[in-house]
Amino acid sequence: MSPDAGLRLDRGILRILQSSNSVARENLAWLHENMAPIFFATMREEPEAVAILCQHLGDLDRNLHLVLADREKTLMLARQDVPGSVFETLQLLSRREISYAEIAHSHSPVPGGKHDLEFLRFEFDHKTDAEIASAGPADVPAGIRRGIHAALNAFSPPVPAKEREKLLRLLWLNNPGYVRLSPSERVARIVWLFHQARSGAGIYVDVQDLEVTDREGRRESRVLFAVGNPPHRDHLAQLVEVFHRLDLGVRRSYTLTISTGAHPYFLGTFYVVRREGGTLGKDSDLFRRLRRELYNTQILTTGIETYPQFVLNRVLTGEEASLVNAFIGFCHTNLAHNQPHRFTLEDVIRAFISQPEMTLRLTRLFELRFDPEIPDREPAYRKALEETRREVEEYNTGHKQLDDFRRTIFRTTLSFIGRTLKTNFFVPEKHALSFRLDPAYLADLGPEFTSDLPPDRPFRVTYFFGRNGLGFHIGFSDIARGGWRTIFTKTRDDYVTVANTLFRENYVLAHTQHLKNKDIYEGGSKMVVVIIAPDLQTTERMNQRLYKVQYAFINAFLDIFVTEGGKAKDPRVVDYYGEDEPIELGPDENMHDSMIETIAEISVRRGYLLGIGIMSSKTVGINHKEYGVTSTGVVKFAEIAMRESGIDIRKDAFSVKFTGGPNGDVAGNAMRILLAKCPRVEIRLVLDGTGVVCDRKGLDRGELSRILLSGDVDAFRPEKLHVGAFLLYRSQRRTEGLRELYRRVDRTEGGVAQTWVTVDEFYKEFDGLLFTVPADLFIPAGGRPETIDRENWRRFSGEDGKPTARVIVEGANSFITPEARTELQKQGVVVLRDASANKCGVISSSYEIIANLLMTEKEFLANKEEYVADVLAILERRAGDEAELIFRRKRENPALSYTGISDAISVEINRHYARLFDYFQARPELPLAAPYRKALLAHLPRFLRERAKYRRRLSKLPVKYRSAILASEIASTIVYRGGFETNFEADLKNYLGKMFD
Repeated sequence: MSPDAGLRLDRGILRILQSSNSVARENLAWLHENMAPIFFATMREEPEAVAILCQHLGDLDRNLHLVLADREKTLMLARQDVPGSVFETLQLLSRREISYAEIAHSHSPVPGGKHDLEFLRFEFDHKTDAEIASAGPADVPAGIRRGIHAALNAFSPPVPAKEREKLLRLLWLNNPGYVRLSPSERVARIVWLFHQARSGAGIYVDVQDLEVTDREGRRESRVLFAVGNPPHRDHLAQLVEVFHRLDLGVRRSYTLTISTGAHPYFLGTFYVVRREGGTLGKDSDLFRRLRRELYNTQILTTGIETYPQFVLNRVLTGEEASLVNAFIGFCHTNLAHNQPHRFTLEDVIRAFISQPEMTLRLTRLFELRFDPEIPDREPAYRKALEETRREVEEYNTGHKQLDDFRRTIFRTTLSFIGRTLKTNFFVPEKHALSFRLDPAYLADLGPEFTSDLPPDRPFRVTYFFGRNGLGFHIGFSDIARGGWRTIFTKTRDDYVTVANTLFRENYVLAHTQHLKNKDIYEGGSKMVVVIIAPDLQTTERMNQRLYKVQYAFINAFLDIFVTEGGKAKDPRVVDYYGEDEPIELGPDENMHDSMIETIAEISVRRGYLLGIGIMSSKTVGINHKEYGVTSTGVVKFAEIAMRESGIDIRKDAFSVKFTGGPNGDVAGNAMRILLAKCPRVEIRLVLDGTGVVCDRKGLDRGELSRILLSGDVDAFRPEKLHVGAFLLYRSQRRTEGLRELYRRVDRTEGGVAQTWVTVDEFYKEFDGLLFTVPADLFIPAGGRPETIDRENWRRFSGEDGKPTARVIVEGANSFITPEARTELQKQGVVVLRDASANKCGVISSSYEIIANLLMTEKEFLANKEEYVADVLAILERRAGDEAELIFRRKRENPALSYTGISDAISVEINRHYARLFDYFQARPELPLAAPYRKALLAHLPRFLRERAKYRRRLSKLPVKYRSAILASEIASTIVYRGGFETNFEADLKNYLGKMFD
């Protein structure tokens, strides 16, 4: 560039700078005239950003965004306000987590322009739960505190005095700048909103019409929205899209995401106008739609094609898109378990995406069946059903294979709609979707899709769908109980793999539970949920998602199962079933103590017929891990099985190998019991999620005892190993170039030696040790279902052809497939299956619920240890009864398999139970009359049985429960003790007089 050109450029720049001073002053005056006064209050510590805005306000017509500040934790932008502009900007920030957002618009177009000014301020300064939980008191200046407390007095309903300071402290710890810079009334409003969400169901929406109008005379409305544990990244963009889609212009908004020390809360204030004019009143149809759509942001994910294809293109509402996502999840999980390569998740999604007319028709059909506000709903539904069936059967694009595939999906959706008996879809304040189905839909699918399931059909199937997961509760009887298992997946491939077999896994576990529950009055059930969490890197965030999904699903569960007079209590739930459903849950994989207590509390608050009895292992209950209830039965079975093979475990030497870690409920307590009762036991192998420790001379008893029920395998100190033993660490990895390596530690003559092994080397050994390490006894007490299957059971034989364990006692559910059990027993292995060996956990849970039904919380806690001791004695007896019966029948008929005998015992007891339950249900007076009352009392722990005040409370039990308890006690007695004749009604009374005298 020539010197003259450079001088001309400099002179031009100087002229612009000189003239800009006067323009900037004019623009500052324009800002004061056209921006709400609160803009200057919140920006008073950002003069540089305001100065840049004043200098460059006229440049907005040439720039998509004007950057006013761009720092590590702060971003401020200005742009022209056009429809969808806020959503567009937020989409650019979708990968960043916004802790505070401020959006403001001018009252008139920018000088010389056609559009209003849009100002956006974002902060990215999330405080972790750990930071807030460990923080001390908040140093809120006295004047600010007084102003906020005074302003709070104007809000109704009032925030209790104790809560005010607690909430203000949390607000200050998370964002002191917001509290310091905002007017007292604004902070008070956020404190009030925070309280409404926390004291309710964790979600709150309200609207307030204001006297303020814009330049076109449209009145502003203030929308308040708060939700606990919100989506992490794109939540604000999704909320803004809802306003835009409903033709509501956001004039200003102030939103925060703050941590409570347990999980975050989103707190938002939006000032909106109806673009078409009018107000957004609480009674308006528009507000009802807005309310439903805001709640639905907790269910509708933006990460699936239905969002851009259907929602952003205005084909479906957000709620309808959530329903379509539920259709997709249901079809995939119900079809893929039998044909995973044909019914892939992507292909199921594509079936709905590619056929928007059919998708819309199916959603409308569902709405006709369940919308409580539709008059003459039933005939309208029947007519639409026939039309939709015809459309499905005539579906033809000229691609036969593709058409057959999609017709199957649409037929499955039709079955889903027709067989659903009640749903919470029309409950606005829902956290997830729930659908209680008639299991007859399995017959609709046919053997092509059900042949891999146990032949028995369940009593009920309930399907749950949420933003970050889905799952099923499957029960095999009216009164049913079983655990709630939650599975984390960290990649999409991982999620698809689990979802492919989720329904079958759930079905098999529930069926096994039904066989296991033969000794109690509840039939078997299981709830299995899969969570997708690919974007979560920390334990804190994973726990937040875990709690969000579990909190959402238990509320969705109660939406449909809280009843009054047999019908769903919520009038927005159309109930085609019409009976009370007593369903008991229990903790399983990834169910933490805090959530156990939360579920019990929510059940009481919402009025479920079981109250705190919905969930076992509570404080007012019997914690499985604390008392080792499941392991009590596992070890009892092991003791009897080893005795039958010639080993007295209380005095003889023997060896054991485990899957499941020392910190696990079943494995840890089984190790604890064995170490306490068996002085010569050698525990040779322990394998869990953190790694594997192998010591063929037996793990050091003291070192193992040190970490029991408190540490995993990776906590075992390698210097405590015998020479030749080793540790493989799944939890300790490093990378070298492109290779991922796992840590291995060997105990040698010279001490501890460390090496790093490749992924292939690690998994070859990690996956193989449970097969190859020899031991007298194998207790699989942890690990994924179907670990030993028809493909790998042969690996359980050593080089000499003999099994590497003589006895297997299944402490984990479905660890071995039925085919593998059969083949192992042909090789001479004693296999005692899960339905028998680990049944004591569910028996304990049953007695916990009995305590909840017959005792107050105060009474239970005052007598807990005595009551638990009685229950442990019952567990020992029930485990012993069945184990002795299995071996007795085996001696009588050696051709029978141990697992076949176990199944037969369960079937016999359950058959007697079903007949007796129906008998007593038809004669509700019998359970409290002699001699039936003695049998009823015999089922109870001694503590209840021997105290008159508790015996008298039997009359207050629900009739179903009295019939079920009595039927259970008689049925198990018939099978374990024998002596019942064939003439049922004539002999029953005499039999009871003899057996329960």
